[in-house]
Amino acid sequence: MSRLIVVSNRVGLSRDVGGGAVGGLSAALTAALRQSQGVWFGWSGETVEKFNGQLALDRVGDVTVARIDLEPRDIEEYYNGYSNNTLWPLFHNRIDLTHYDRASADGYARVNQRFAEALRSVVGPNDVIWVHDYHMIPLARELRKLGFRNRIGFFLHIPWPARQLLTTLPGHQALTDALFDYDLVGFHTDEWLSAFTGYLRNERGIEVDAEGSVESAGRRTRLGVFPIGVHAADFAPENASEASIQAQKRMEESLSGRQMIIGVDRLDYSKGLEERFIAYEQFLHDHPDQREKVFMLQIATPSRDAVEAYQDLRGRLDAVAGRINGAFATLDWVPLRYVNSGFRQDELAGVYRSARVALITPLRDGMNLVAKEYVAAQDPADPGVLILSRFAGAAAQMKEALIVNPYDREEMAQAIHRALTMDPAERILRWRALKDGLERESLDGWWQSYLETLGATPRPAPKIVRVAGTAP
Repeated sequence: MSRLIVVSNRVGLSRDVGGGAVGGLSAALTAALRQSQGVWFGWSGETVEKFNGQLALDRVGDVTVARIDLEPRDIEEYYNGYSNNTLWPLFHNRIDLTHYDRASADGYARVNQRFAEALRSVVGPNDVIWVHDYHMIPLARELRKLGFRNRIGFFLHIPWPARQLLTTLPGHQALTDALFDYDLVGFHTDEWLSAFTGYLRNERGIEVDAEGSVESAGRRTRLGVFPIGVHAADFAPENASEASIQAQKRMEESLSGRQMIIGVDRLDYSKGLEERFIAYEQFLHDHPDQREKVFMLQIATPSRDAVEAYQDLRGRLDAVAGRINGAFATLDWVPLRYVNSGFRQDELAGVYRSARVALITPLRDGMNLVAKEYVAAQDPADPGVLILSRFAGAAAQMKEALIVNPYDREEMAQAIHRALTMDPAERILRWRALKDGLERESLDGWWQSYLETLGATPRPAPKIVRVAGTAP
């Protein structure tokens, strides 16, 4: 029997899945795995003094969880180093924060090799392997070296960088060559796929044929665009859990008759949080009549604290938040509530419903599901307004949002004012169009479409099928 084997840096499945504690991607992959009683494989999050490749196996419902421990040096070089100090900033246009050293690159290669070797005891000859994200780009190559002839797919959840940026990376050719050992490579948007094929054409002389296929070293790899969505029903008011209802009630009590602007992000320089705070500050400066009538709640969950760039960002955000509140706060009004904590998905749904405006303004983002979650959570009779960065992947689908340039604080300040003062008829019209988009491109549709495409890939030399709308 063919099973699905999902491989990612960390395993998102947990025993409380379905209780609102896991994100949309984890829920989607869990649903896909349950269909074939599959396996989710990844790093345990724990370290051992010396790597032994021993798997810890656990059963969560119909899904097997397989985890391995890594050495402290692996984490420093593979995770903190190459993945998050090299690839992440480079792929998010932050070449000023991109650090390269050979030890980190070697650690990245070593951990991918260790993952491949550990998978030997898990994968059967007919199993389909689905590898996720930038941590694991070389994994298929390592698996092929070990003799794996399975169908292997890869999905990149972050943007692909422009050619001029990618070529600053030592070893960029070897990194991209590794993608040709996959049978299918997926992206969220046409833009990221175009950036990838543009690099191949202009830097490597590899052309995309009439079918949208590319070939290198005798292998042909399928490329496609598969926009990820959300389970809209999970956020809908009529399906609200008790935790969601209580979160909404608490937020509405705290409004005190004011309107709320919500931002929910991981604490990361790609999310444009500093620029967002400054734009909100500009709004308060330009519209004194709105002071004490509105406040902004920014939830920013800390991550990657061991990386210096994230430590610096947190310090800057603390300073800007303090400046805004120091300049504008009154005895009974704090204009900016800045929270460094994570919350359950169902609790966030209640918070989303309480917010008149969602301010989702990353500087560069693969998709950004918060924008879609906010829309899904709205009351159809009185929906809020989504302000969305043009550099979020979701902007390609969510054109009825107020699309802004996150680098332009005046434009963002004007959009905030427009959203807060928008009449109900326009809010409803925009929301309905956005909600229809969520229904057309759902979370289940994302993984089903990807796996169907991967399953249709012939072996051992798979042809590429172009996804409609893909730019050559």
